[in-house]
Amino acid sequence: MLTKTRTAYDANKTEDDETSAAYADFSSKKEQLEDTFNIHRKKAKVVFRNDSLTADKLAISGTMPRTYIKWLEAAKKFYSVASADTAVQGKLSRLKISVDDLTAANTLISELETARAVYLKEKGESQDATKGKDAAFAKIDDWMSEFYAVAKIGLEDNPQLLEALGKTIRG
Repeated sequence: MLTKTRTAYDANKTEDDETSAAYADFSSKKEQLEDTFNIHRKKAKVVFRNDSLTADKLAISGTMPRTYIKWLEAAKKFYSVASADTAVQGKLSRLKISVDDLTAANTLISELETARAVYLKEKGESQDATKGKDAAFAKIDDWMSEFYAVAKIGLEDNPQLLEALGKTIRG
């Protein structure tokens, strides 16, 4: 029982570590894309300040979405439209946003989506491992409660021996 509990505990720790690593990777890529997108969006807002139709097409009108999914969709739309439209590319190049920059950002979006999928998978595995660990600990805790109760009855004549089992006895 101790071996099973230890195995469940170790598996949970491993999954927690993998989840932390996956989150760090996801967070790093997200931060990188945020920085790039913020700069490109600001520049595009300047370039298309008098062209509301193109600004709407690029999803740069209004405020930046706060929720992750809406923010990512805005970034995807911006980079996919900008990558496909040579007129937009020409105007963006005036403020040093090259086709290579747009391609790199599209690649980063793909990497970010992959990193998020890996993180969510690891998070699920970690939660599952936590359930397994908690069940194993509950089982051993129940067994130990019964063990201490039996030991207390068995050592009624010599209660100080319970201290050898880790139970403190007054007296």
